[in-house]
Amino acid sequence: MKFLGRVLSTVVGIFVFCAIGFFMLVVLGALFGGSSEEVVTVKPDSVLELKLDFPINDYAGKTVFKDYPFLNEDDKNGLFNLIDAINYAATDDKIKGITIENNFIDAGISQTKALREALIDFKKSGKFITAYADVFSQKDYYLSSVADTIMLNPAGELEFKGFYTEMLFFKDFQEKSGIKLEVIRHGKYKNAAEPFLENEMSDANREQIQAYLNGLWIEVKKDISEAREISVADLDSIADNLLVRTPQLAVSTKLIDKLGYYDDYESQLKTAVAVASDKPLNRVCIEDYALSVAPKLRAKSSKNKIAVIYAEGEIIYGTAEKGYVGHLTINKAIEDAREDERIKAIVLRINSPGGGALASELIWREIELAKKKKPVIVSMGNMATSGGYYIAAHADKIVAQSTTITGSIGVIGMLPNFSKLADNMGINAEQVKTNKNAIPFSLLEPLDDTQRQFIKEGIRDTYTLFSKRVAEGRDMTAEDVEAIAQGRVWTGVDALERGLVDELGGLDLALKHAAEAAEIEDYKIKEFPVFEKDLDEMLEAFGLAKAKETIMKEEIGETNYKLMKEVKRLSEKEGVQLMFPYSMEIK
Repeated sequence: MKFLGRVLSTVVGIFVFCAIGFFMLVVLGALFGGSSEEVVTVKPDSVLELKLDFPINDYAGKTVFKDYPFLNEDDKNGLFNLIDAINYAATDDKIKGITIENNFIDAGISQTKALREALIDFKKSGKFITAYADVFSQKDYYLSSVADTIMLNPAGELEFKGFYTEMLFFKDFQEKSGIKLEVIRHGKYKNAAEPFLENEMSDANREQIQAYLNGLWIEVKKDISEAREISVADLDSIADNLLVRTPQLAVSTKLIDKLGYYDDYESQLKTAVAVASDKPLNRVCIEDYALSVAPKLRAKSSKNKIAVIYAEGEIIYGTAEKGYVGHLTINKAIEDAREDERIKAIVLRINSPGGGALASELIWREIELAKKKKPVIVSMGNMATSGGYYIAAHADKIVAQSTTITGSIGVIGMLPNFSKLADNMGINAEQVKTNKNAIPFSLLEPLDDTQRQFIKEGIRDTYTLFSKRVAEGRDMTAEDVEAIAQGRVWTGVDALERGLVDELGGLDLALKHAAEAAEIEDYKIKEFPVFEKDLDEMLEAFGLAKAKETIMKEEIGETNYKLMKEVKRLSEKEGVQLMFPYSMEIK
């Protein structure tokens, strides 16, 4: 009986464990999101609501969870999902117009310009666009300036004063704190290093910052001038003299059409849609609508595909999640697109400030391999600088927006040095080495002349290779490249004049060129990369669960586990293998 009782208790325990485990997975599914595509129902006589107060990335991203597919995420709130939704709304009989409301838009200038251009195309349908805000930032106003009517709260604010930027300098702070960065750079405009070397901005850095700020402001003024029928000179006068510092002044300068509270604005919307004042206004938010539109766009019947691969964020070595460009992650996407016969061309969408030199070179190489099989076109977003330009340089064609920041063909090395801090705290570091240069760098020792010289050589070699890649890719001489390099950044307009890009436009233009190069007329878009996550590892990192490998190591011991893994690895090998005959870990 005791034996039977133990068996029953074990069975009950297993059942309870499974039930709790299932419940936890359901909870985790709710927490992590998942890809439940609940399609919104769009009612007749609806308005599409653009409230863009969430972070807007070019690519919303697709994430798959190893062993837990029900947690997979496939969001549709990226920049081009929103643009697709705006474009589709122009043909949707149920959508009567667009309302832009209280945004505080979280997007770059080039992304804002792309949304703005989609709204201009939407107006060609004959449908209305109206805008309202309690507070218009300059970027909010830039987007909303396409509206037929712009309304501001009578107690609200409109910001229109031009662009500026501010840099912090840390040279004195480093001396006082003992926390120092050893900086070696190649290129007089490579301003990322300057805050750690100087106490004020250099003339060269001020020159390039002034140039690209002026370039961006020129583009924004030009667009607003066309939309509001106000001369560029008048817009500069408004900005210089702060002529919109009150809502009433904003109306008198014609940047704002009328003042009113939100209930006034909603009444105006109801009139535009022909809805009775006592009836509710049918609204659909842009995120929900983009999710609804996505399956309809995927339903296109063409067998041809163009891959759009997003390189968004800092470039790093290895794999990476959303927000970073891991060379292994991006290269796998490029390889998958290269080997897929249904994919006829590749568009690489870059929105990156650059990053690791080696990672950039490895991505460049993968692009070279892809070019041998199909066209590769680059589309630049807010920024494609330094390593971001490196991976673009050899594309068959480069398309940038007028407000893109690009170039920065230069190299920088920064190494933290805490030697003075260690001295101040009474800490002394001692090293033992077998060879003269066995220790390349120590956090607690000053950088000596020999080490500095070796680092300079490496940076110079990297700069030479970078310049060579640009010269070969852009069909320039070394002298041509040097004249526009030195770490200097350019707007898309300036980059076009200097041969760094081929044409100005957005992703749609890049896709057009890709289709032409591949000699196809119709196609579907396939987006990359797919980000992979291991839920077990994530939970283990937070102490919520142990991965199966950790459990097995605890049960059978570390040594036995390694032996089991080795036997499994060898048993899975097929065919002739050229490999090191032992699994060796050198410590």
